[in-house]
Amino acid sequence: MSVSSPDLSQVKWYKSSYSGGNGGSCVEVAGLADGRVAVRDSKNIGPVVILRGACWSSFLNGVKQERFGGEGGVGS
Repeated sequence: MSVSSPDLSQVKWYKSSYSGGNGGSCVEVAGLADGRVAVRDSKNIGPVVILRGACWSSFLNGVKQERFGGEGGVGS
């Protein structure tokens, strides 16, 4: 299956509300026109991970249910 790389130059990136101003571990996400979601590191703009919308939703649900760590979510 071949999937084209989207043009990310015009997408609106959103930073995590947990980011704050201290330069901590932050991600930015952008919804793409085809329903996929782009994810990148907000402090080291470089590679971008592109996920199907359903995969992103599943990941978010796992974080909310604390499946990836202790209290506070991933890496706690």
